[in-house]
Amino acid sequence: MDQFLEMLHYPLFVFGKTEFTTVYILKLVVAIVILVWLSRRLRSFLVNKVLIRYNDDIGVRQAIAAIARYIFFVLGLFVVIHASGIDLSGLALIGGALGVGIGFGLQNITNNFVSGIVILLERPVKVGDRIEVGGTTGDVVNISARATTVVTNDGISVIIPNSELVSTRVTNWSLTGKMVRFKVPVPVAYGTDQDTVLKLLMEVAAEDQNVATDPPPSIRLKEFGQGAIIFELVIWTSKLMQRQGMMRSRMNLAIYRKFNKHGIVIPLPQMELRMNGEKENKEQPNN
Repeated sequence: MDQFLEMLHYPLFVFGKTEFTTVYILKLVVAIVILVWLSRRLRSFLVNKVLIRYNDDIGVRQAIAAIARYIFFVLGLFVVIHASGIDLSGLALIGGALGVGIGFGLQNITNNFVSGIVILLERPVKVGDRIEVGGTTGDVVNISARATTVVTNDGISVIIPNSELVSTRVTNWSLTGKMVRFKVPVPVAYGTDQDTVLKLLMEVAAEDQNVATDPPPSIRLKEFGQGAIIFELVIWTSKLMQRQGMMRSRMNLAIYRKFNKHGIVIPLPQMELRMNGEKENKEQPNN
């Protein structure tokens, strides 16, 4: 046992004025693990216990809690290092080596981390938002230091690097609110009574419980197309903004059934072909 204890306290290496033994390293690792655990608990406590009293937006709470967690972890790490007796002046060499490493091999990681801080501070994207980036559409469920997790309608989790959300074009359906607008084109045959079409389209919008009443639905004549007059039904919804295809399908089916019931014709695309007859060859008289 004495030999085992002596081995645990045997100096493995010296950094500055500090001797690192097995026991010393174990204590340092345990302290850092506890610090990480406390920082995670702090984030959860802020989101679910404290900030919920002042803000109902989960994205705002998540952003504030994440920033608080990073600050707590950095300050706690300095306290742990100082309490363990490590000479902080000796970290200048490590900092220089780390800078070289960042310059060569850690550019992407550093870029993603800085981009994550920018996202948390500016909040162009936050947890709970509906976004579209790089052909991927889904709900933001988590923003970490390196990447953002987006869940699609198929239940697939897509991990997007934070730098991509900062440097590329992102469509945020929820940035200005939890309500989006849909435009449904409706072709009708020429000669159809306009008032009847407007009345039926307003009935379709009023009968769907997912269509908002404020702002109210509206109808406009979009264009005079080839073989059809194109009306456009404009509706707002906050319930099916995550399922755009479903919302459009519901409206198209309702319009089709309503028009069939009242004899409104939705014209099919038509093409008119005209063929010129072959010219008759006339015999020239012989001289």
